[in-house]
Amino acid sequence: MPRRNPGRERPQRRKKAHHGEPGDAFRCVGCRMDVPMIAPGTAHRNHCPHCLTSLHVDHRVPGDRRAGCRGRMAALSVTVRRDGEWLIIHCCQSCGGLSANRIAGDDNALALLRIAIRPLSDSRLPVSTLLAL
Repeated sequence: MPRRNPGRERPQRRKKAHHGEPGDAFRCVGCRMDVPMIAPGTAHRNHCPHCLTSLHVDHRVPGDRRAGCRGRMAALSVTVRRDGEWLIIHCCQSCGGLSANRIAGDDNALALLRIAIRPLSDSRLPVSTLLAL
């Protein structure tokens, strides 16, 4: 079927990497969902609340954004501080670096529990030994 106006072309709209104002959301490298930068319980959102995937952007201080790696960080494990606060242990898949990140109030509880009980599914480690600790 021929075009109605072959001489006139419509201008294309520019694609945006994320919606809204710059700095208020980012696109997760794991599940590709838009993630808001505001997170309950932490000042610096550094991982996706849905799949817990992160980017290696912080060097030493949370929020400094000085890491040059920019690799994908997978949630490896969880740990608990003395005051009861949970931390996610991320491992960079590019450089192998480890980091501990505070969980946020809107993180997926099921994904956190899956990571927490992962050692119980390891057949090399007897469950009775873990439960005796």
